[in-house]
Amino acid sequence: MVESKVELASISLFRATPAQIEETRRRRWPHLGGTLSLAEYITRDEEMDVLEHAKEGKMITWVLAPRENPTTLDFMCACRTYKRASLVAYPPSSPSGPNSVHETTSYGVAAVFTPPSKRGRGYARHMMCLLHWVTASRNNLPEFPEAWGTPPEEVADAGGGLFSVLWSDVGEEFYHSAGPEGKGGGWEKRGPVSTVWEVGTEEGDDEGWKWLTQEQLKGLWDHDAELIRKELENMLVKNESYEVGRPTALVTCLPTNGVAAFQIPRATYGSNFSMAGGFWGVQSSSNPDTYASWSVEMQPPPPTLIVTRLRASEDTFPGLIAKIKQAARRSGIRKVEVWNLRAGLRDIAEKTGAQTFIRSEHLPQIVWYGPETTENVEWVHNEKPPVNSIWSVLQCIRSPMLVERLVLPYSFQFVSSNFNGVPGHIAMHALSPNA
Repeated sequence: MVESKVELASISLFRATPAQIEETRRRRWPHLGGTLSLAEYITRDEEMDVLEHAKEGKMITWVLAPRENPTTLDFMCACRTYKRASLVAYPPSSPSGPNSVHETTSYGVAAVFTPPSKRGRGYARHMMCLLHWVTASRNNLPEFPEAWGTPPEEVADAGGGLFSVLWSDVGEEFYHSAGPEGKGGGWEKRGPVSTVWEVGTEEGDDEGWKWLTQEQLKGLWDHDAELIRKELENMLVKNESYEVGRPTALVTCLPTNGVAAFQIPRATYGSNFSMAGGFWGVQSSSNPDTYASWSVEMQPPPPTLIVTRLRASEDTFPGLIAKIKQAARRSGIRKVEVWNLRAGLRDIAEKTGAQTFIRSEHLPQIVWYGPETTENVEWVHNEKPPVNSIWSVLQCIRSPMLVERLVLPYSFQFVSSNFNGVPGHIAMHALSPNA
């Protein structure tokens, strides 16, 4: 039975209790459980939630609930956020610390879900509006709308976010309309560009390359974060061509603290799939700063190899892509996908048989809480956290089925690259696919 709508001033956003967290999982399971039993689905979430990317308060479940009964199990809708280590760079023209790179906080938003009985009442949109008030620094937000009552309570482990990202499967407008005042000013779309290769049958030897296991990849992320910072510094002085014209800030998320590592167990949980040799990455022996990592998108079949981190120059890119395709072929995967290659690398990709297209789904969206507006902020490493991994979870308030994308924001990038438009996550509200 569909319930009547309640006044927005009578509901607010609260940190979920343990019982409410379990209830969110029970609600999602019929739509997202796949072949998992309810018990298996709950166990999977519990196991994922103690991994490095989520533990120690980095992951919070939120519920939209009545102010007079915030712990009820009959809450309106729910979502999760993931706190992420990120960087912001200010170009010479910026009034905020020009020619400088700073560490900052971003958030990923995931598992947005409204049960069928409560859809069509505007609850999910209101929850997304209120989410700004628990993830961003409040001195960066406008006056709280009087019609909504009082702001949500500030919560330990949350707040202080400078930007937020997500990937939408319900179009651009829904999230863009969900601003901190409820009238636009929400997440804006950036560069939904995919480049895809059919793997083919061509083989090659492994000379000059080192295959990487999950354990070996862990040692790569700290070094990778250092290179990302250096790249941002270089971009400030090289007059790169930016997607937004003359940005007041450049932002990105870092792959450290388990963010990149989480992609693999999330993607393969409950399946018998394993990459050939147990390899989830590759690195050049002669040029250690050329490397890639990947995960897999199992649904819909057949599986796709999703590149989760990639660093290469124009010279080393063809060889790296050849090794990625080789890893896919050896594992019985027919397709490789990368998001938002810069123009130079995209041209090379097309010469190696790739096709590039604009997606109508999984739309990257970002909102900025710093000086000036979101449209003036460059999302430097806007790439795809693999499906079944960390990106933004998408909510199907317009459909009886939920397409959930768990966005745990992090980024890909290339040497001397300019990325269009990050996953998920930014108060980065990043969502992670297929939760």
